Amino acid sequence: MAIKIHALVFLGLVVSLISVASAIPGTATYYTVYVPSACYGYQDQGVMIGAASDALWENGAACGRMYKVRCTGPTNQGVPEPCRGEVTVKIVDRCPSPGCQSKIDLSQEAFSMIADPAAGKINMEYNQ
Repeated sequence: MAIKIHALVFLGLVVSLISVASAIPGTATYYTVYVPSACYGYQDQGVMIGAASDALWENGAACGRMYKVRCTGPTNQGVPEPCRGEVTVKIVDRCPSPGCQSKIDLSQEAFSMIADPAAGKINMEYNQ
């Protein structure tokens, strides 16, 4: 019985390390107008959503993908410790170049879950 418990604990640790190791660094910003969206038009998709930059968009293949996003730190001197945690968002829109200032543009509600909105832009890591 003790061997099974140790094996499960070890497996959980390995899975956690793989998840952390596979996280991709980037930046996040936020937006406030959610419809219409490039993926779902005028269909409401809730507020735990995001817009994919051209690097993630893949000609619309990003629509519906779920990403776990975690704040890792500030991008400027304005808010020295903006981070609050992590959130999972659904990609519902595109954040096109050259206006897009981040890898993932989060809804204001999703951004607020992981960082102080006064920061405006944060360093983050994400994985699918």
